[in-house]
Amino acid sequence: MSKTIHRIIQFINHLDLSARQFDISIGSANGYTLRMQKNNASVGSDVIERIVTKYPQINLIWLITGKGDMFIEDASNSEVRSKSEIESYINSELNKKWSEEKKALLDEILLEIKNAK
Repeated sequence: MSKTIHRIIQFINHLDLSARQFDISIGSANGYTLRMQKNNASVGSDVIERIVTKYPQINLIWLITGKGDMFIEDASNSEVRSKSEIESYINSELNKKWSEEKKALLDEILLEIKNAK
């Protein structure tokens, strides 16, 4: 019997995303999905919740049990995201993170300059 992590990998491959892109899109730590796959580990309910929230087209029953189809049949009521929308979101999140890191680095440098005077 395959585990939820194997179905997540299958879903990621179907979306033609990298594991890193997927991790970013659901707000998980970089390397989370591949680490879970390598360890054949169980996926927490918080991660499943983030997946279903970010990808409402995924069939929760399939994700958890492997029964049924990967996607819900009536996707008309849910927001289906294209690969370009997902990539745009990922780029936006990365830019925010990088901007915050740049600001923190600049503040740190300015403090060092001030202390050196």
